[in-house]
Amino acid sequence: MELLPRLLYPLYEAHLRRGLKGKPQPKHVAIMADGNRRWAREAGFTDISHGHRQGAKKISEMISWCEETAIEVVTIYLLSTENLKRSETEVALLFDIIADVVTQLADKAHNCEVRLVGHLDLLPEQMAARMQEDAATTKDKDGVIVNVAVGYGGRQEIVDAVQNLIRSQADAGVAAADMAETVTAESIAKHLYTRGLPDPDLVIRTSGEQRLSGFLLWQAAYSEIWFTDTYWPAFRKIDFLRALRDFSQRSRRFGK
Repeated sequence: MELLPRLLYPLYEAHLRRGLKGKPQPKHVAIMADGNRRWAREAGFTDISHGHRQGAKKISEMISWCEETAIEVVTIYLLSTENLKRSETEVALLFDIIADVVTQLADKAHNCEVRLVGHLDLLPEQMAARMQEDAATTKDKDGVIVNVAVGYGGRQEIVDAVQNLIRSQADAGVAAADMAETVTAESIAKHLYTRGLPDPDLVIRTSGEQRLSGFLLWQAAYSEIWFTDTYWPAFRKIDFLRALRDFSQRSRRFGK
């Protein structure tokens, strides 16, 4: 980093922070951490693992930034069901990196509670067990709740929620003919992976892509969405603060 930008960066960050005081802020932020591979290629790396590893480091930074705000929940999209169709080598690398991310977030340096959302049965058994064990060590922490979406698909989540709702009604002795009446927006929400948590107020997607790609399709119905061309490994604190500033200036209508 050149000298002038290095000197100006803290001043600009302080300016953004001052501008957020007293303004509406999100309680739940969802992150689509996209662009790791493109960042690596454009940075001149022939091995895209550099992008994934740099992106993993950024997650820990991001949670630290959130801990300095009023944000209570973060959901971060790390591995979709579609990502599992990539090459065997890259998928194995992603498994290792994601497991390391969960380990880092479970470390005492963070006061966050880690929750895993998605189909862990799509992961290698040993890897899934390691992630579950690490996440379990954080259940008594009272800081930011971090949902790690891994093996996640938005449509599959809704299917799972409806199936679980129907099973619960069957277990309760509800007749099949009466089950349709029990399927409501509220009852489905109670069976989502993120049940018990508020829907995201703000969804951030990096890398210039402007779509949800199946992420939190139900929960993000009325979320504000903020896109940036910046690749995830290059995402800075001032980018994060800009997203919060933009959120604070929007008038939320919730479909009205």
